[in-house]
Amino acid sequence: MESRSLPVPDGLDGARVDAALAKMLGFSRTFAADVADAGGVVMDGRTLGKSDKLRGGSWLDVQWAPKEDPRVIPVVVPELGVVHDDEDIVVVDKPFGVAAHPSLGWEGPTVLGALAGAGYRIATTGAAERQGIVHRLDVGTSGLMVVAKSERAYTALKHAFKQREVDKIYHAVVQGHPDPLAGTIDAPIGRHPNHSWKFAVTPDGKDSVTHYETIEAFRGASLLEIHLETGRTHQIRVHMAAHRHPCVGDPLYGADPTISARLGLTRQWLHAHELSFSDPGTGEWVTFESTYPADLAHALEVLRGE
Repeated sequence: MESRSLPVPDGLDGARVDAALAKMLGFSRTFAADVADAGGVVMDGRTLGKSDKLRGGSWLDVQWAPKEDPRVIPVVVPELGVVHDDEDIVVVDKPFGVAAHPSLGWEGPTVLGALAGAGYRIATTGAAERQGIVHRLDVGTSGLMVVAKSERAYTALKHAFKQREVDKIYHAVVQGHPDPLAGTIDAPIGRHPNHSWKFAVTPDGKDSVTHYETIEAFRGASLLEIHLETGRTHQIRVHMAAHRHPCVGDPLYGADPTISARLGLTRQWLHAHELSFSDPGTGEWVTFESTYPADLAHALEVLRGE
């Protein structure tokens, strides 16, 4: 068993146990919840559950059975495109079916593994399995990701994403036709109350803002351009589903499987199309774009032909 004893920072007063442990000890939120469920979190002598709230200034004792750490395993991923590469950053065009970094329970390829397999060297602080990762895309979402190769780039990009100084533009095909055709969805997102692997619009969630505009309308579906003001997990998928227009091909958030079958989709139609930020090395504003991969382009052709 491993253990840590530490005070609860004032900044985490009122935070959920699982979320707070993730921040304080670097656990995944799922592992933090498992530790709490096993009775491993004690605050001032009282055992806490994963959803209990911490109190700033209290003393926390945490005990857990360590799991084998996920490691970056070099792997060849021919579909992973390199859009830009310099001494500070590498911008990749991630195919679907590839995770950003290793995690417990994921046995498929990762962006970091693909870069390692291609001979790229990532030299930044942080957990070894997440070095250089400053933002992520879902496994089932394709498109642009920037990975920091140097410490200065890692620090600068982490700050830029936190301060919302990065422009992220996605394209998505959703069911139906949003009304209005362009608008903003401002609704907090948190863990789904009944499903640990899903997220939802919840009153106590984190502030989440999504701007969308209709590019093209089809029979029963629409192609949207989406600007993310925040970057919550599953944000676009959750917001569009809450707006009653789930991403086509996304059964986890309510998409019609018959439409997916008709379009030949095996994942959500969601693509990180454009990424802009201040280059950590030069300070210049740079913009990168990604074209649609074959499966998404084929689905559009089918929709346009109907």
